[in-house]
Amino acid sequence: METYIKGTFKRKIYSSNDGYVVGLVKINETNDDDLTEYVGKQFTFTGLFATLNIDENYTFYGNVVDNARYGFQYHVNRYEKLLPEDKDGLVIFLSSDIFPGVGEKTAKQIVDVLGNDCLNLISNDYECLLKVPKMTVKKASDIHSKLLKYNESFEVVVYLTNLGFSMKDSLKIYNHYLEDTIRVIKNNPYELIDTVDGINFLKIDELRSKIGIDVNDEKRILALILYVMKNLCFQTGDTYLNLDLIYNAVASNYDEEITKENLTYYLIQLNSMGKIIIDSDKYILIDYYKFENYVAEQVYEISSKEDAKVDDIELKIDKLESYFNINYNEEQKRAIKQSLIKNFSIITGGPGTGKTTIIKGIVQLYKIISGYSYEKLEEKLVLLAPTGRAAKRMSESCNFPASTIHRYLRWNKETNEFGYNSNNKAPCEFVIIDETSMIDIELLYNFFKAIKTNVKLVFIGDYNQLESVGPGNILKDLIDSQMINTIFLKEIYRQDQNSYITELAYEINYGELTESFLNKKDDYNFIGCDDENILKTTCILAKKAIDKGYDIKNVQVLAPVYKGINGIDNLNKTLQKIFNPKSDEKNETYDGNVIYRENDKVLQLENMPDDNVFNGDIGFIEKINGSEITVNFDGNKVKYTPKEYKSIKHGYAISIHKAQGSEFEIVLMPITNAYKMMLYRKIIYTGITRAKKSLMLIGNPKAFYQGVYNNGTKKRNTLLKDILINKI
Repeated sequence: METYIKGTFKRKIYSSNDGYVVGLVKINETNDDDLTEYVGKQFTFTGLFATLNIDENYTFYGNVVDNARYGFQYHVNRYEKLLPEDKDGLVIFLSSDIFPGVGEKTAKQIVDVLGNDCLNLISNDYECLLKVPKMTVKKASDIHSKLLKYNESFEVVVYLTNLGFSMKDSLKIYNHYLEDTIRVIKNNPYELIDTVDGINFLKIDELRSKIGIDVNDEKRILALILYVMKNLCFQTGDTYLNLDLIYNAVASNYDEEITKENLTYYLIQLNSMGKIIIDSDKYILIDYYKFENYVAEQVYEISSKEDAKVDDIELKIDKLESYFNINYNEEQKRAIKQSLIKNFSIITGGPGTGKTTIIKGIVQLYKIISGYSYEKLEEKLVLLAPTGRAAKRMSESCNFPASTIHRYLRWNKETNEFGYNSNNKAPCEFVIIDETSMIDIELLYNFFKAIKTNVKLVFIGDYNQLESVGPGNILKDLIDSQMINTIFLKEIYRQDQNSYITELAYEINYGELTESFLNKKDDYNFIGCDDENILKTTCILAKKAIDKGYDIKNVQVLAPVYKGINGIDNLNKTLQKIFNPKSDEKNETYDGNVIYRENDKVLQLENMPDDNVFNGDIGFIEKINGSEITVNFDGNKVKYTPKEYKSIKHGYAISIHKAQGSEFEIVLMPITNAYKMMLYRKIIYTGITRAKKSLMLIGNPKAFYQGVYNNGTKKRNTLLKDILINKI
């Protein structure tokens, strides 16, 4: 529920370029019961603001939030300036820094002559000030203009909100353009797409009629083409596009007829404006061109440095074997050795090849070689992964802190900026990144901007897993460039070498599926049934696993699509009824037709670094208080208000993409022809390799067989590999 506080702004703790502020307000009045004890005291607030002046009074509208890192804060959704109305307040206001040259004596004279309505009188006509003794025309005009400028920000924000922008977006726009805001909006509102974070083509296009922009306006068409190109890159994973693909997408998004000749003309325009790069038949958005070229430069510089000298490294690896009471195979020894000697190494292999064992060995050996204290080691040795669950798994296996890449780089969700960047480099010396195949080109670009070039890097991942959700093909491009020292792990090194899950993964990967997949094994079973019974059978098997004592955290249903009778949404709806049925003892709340209930299993969909929760994390609803949901992520409790419900989803069944980087004791995977468009080798391979102890496939064996032999995933069009090869 939105509440308000009236108070005096006392101090700014933090502010960003786009108007995001963390500060202290002295609360004078509030209707929030949780804040009544703070009346007369200072309280922390956050939000987006056009202007805030020390010791001025404001009304903030919003709600109290419990930030995991900073504690209780008042999150401001919108605000109003409170102009003083009494004589003392007016004197303080007029003698403030807003009006240079106006002292307390002059301020008192203004109020004495013009009365308590003096601010309105001055706003309407500066000449009223000439009634004040010793007031000059210049000083009166200056006071008038300063007061108008003081009020201007709110007038502009009101103008923007009347057009249809949210208060948050309006403040972002004003903070970027200030007095030029209205001119820019009337001249070319599509300019905002490039300059204001969170403003996209569709948002501007919704209100173009209010501004008077015609559907055929060239500015609109250029913005439409850029919007289509960006969408295509996310749909395909490509970082460059061809003309036919762009043309088909633009034609389907444009109400009028457009020819290829017209499109080519507009693309040349965009090229001359510096928005895209045209290289022969490749059309590249400028950001992706910049990302891939910068990454290539950093990769080349780091990988070209001389090898490090490590004395008696073979002997040290022998001691590692004694320390961990294991025997490394030759591949693993080479991986550990070269990770410490080479400046940039990649280790790639399928399930059971010992990637985790190698990471543990590298970490332990670096501890010995560096000689750092534990505190120093935490600063210099950094373990990273793209998702929270992958980072947690890494940390547990190595007994050393690990983090998501976003959290380590100090990503600020409000400003979409990283704390570690080209102007503030991270202090790390040795970085190990697991699940590298999940990293897209933009994240890798920000990572390389944040680290020094004398850092040592080890990238680890499975070459055959799904690519990143965002554009790029990082792991494959880096390996295929042959610039980076790469160790391919082929020997299966699981303690249970009889694991059929591992054997099946390799059969799928090489496209050599045997009929063994139809036979029950110790850790595997394929339950054949028709589409109408897949949902029922999946629910029965999941319940059996729970009844046998398995934790619901580690019994996971995976599917490749959301819609349909056997899609993720319907699976979750049905599984909720089985594992967490309605009860008078459990509170509920609604998000459209979705019911959230206390004890529900939920999946985090977005990175929220301030709350220490990340895309792919799984938690359980601990408490529902009205419409506020508290989710417990392994001891980390995060609260969600209705506007934040989009950040979570039921987690009984999740997508294979979201499961990447995670492992579960038991995995159940429905297999149906209805998944046909999304049932292909890489997605099946990724899904089954999430299972640690038991894998159950449910459905149509023929659909599974066809999926394994469907290797028709489109090759991603990227530049990184070629740029690297050209540097060799």
